[in-house]
Amino acid sequence: MTTTHNRSVPAESGALTAPPATRAHARGWRDPRLVVGVVIVAACVLLGARVMARADDTVAVWGASHDLTAGAVLGRSDVEPVRVRLTGASADRYLAATSVPAPGSRVAHDVAAGELLARSAVVTATGRALVEVPLSVSPDDLPASLRRGATVDVWVTPKVAAAGDDRPRARLALEGVAVVEVPRGGDSLAPRTTQQVIVGVEPAQAAGLAEALGQLADGRIVLTRRAAS
Repeated sequence: MTTTHNRSVPAESGALTAPPATRAHARGWRDPRLVVGVVIVAACVLLGARVMARADDTVAVWGASHDLTAGAVLGRSDVEPVRVRLTGASADRYLAATSVPAPGSRVAHDVAAGELLARSAVVTATGRALVEVPLSVSPDDLPASLRRGATVDVWVTPKVAAAGDDRPRARLALEGVAVVEVPRGGDSLAPRTTQQVIVGVEPAQAAGLAEALGQLADGRIVLTRRAAS
């Protein structure tokens, strides 16, 4: 009896089946991912523009660069621009930094350093020039708080008492005058015997200036400062 043996034919080791190749297709402008990306970029641009617009939504107004006393004559060094966010009528309450205060303008009341300068706090000059009068005063006869812009009364104590008086009596030489300048002393270490103070006399008071100067030359000068009420 003949026996037939079925032998399997081994597969060739080099004949491997490769997966079919796929080609990448460029996506069109209708691709949802592209649309979403464009929307996100546009939203970021709009948000950034809005933030920048809000950041620039400020105005520059004048603020006091140091403490200002009532009656002080405003100069450029007395104010500094401050950017603040004001809306509506609030913006009109303060002096815009687009122009400097008018020459000779004065402070109507005390203003603290850093405080915004309200329009009501500034009195515009009338255009009449002050008559500047230099005074030589002993440092002991000056208020410690004296500075430019303060309002003072100028008193004079005569060297000789009037007839019938036991002692000299002080007389008011100038009333309610503004301190225009208090010059600083030099670099000398020697103690100063006098301090120069320059006061501004209104034209209405200039008529009696001759008599006042005569009084000032004939005695000891004392300045008293008028504090703001």
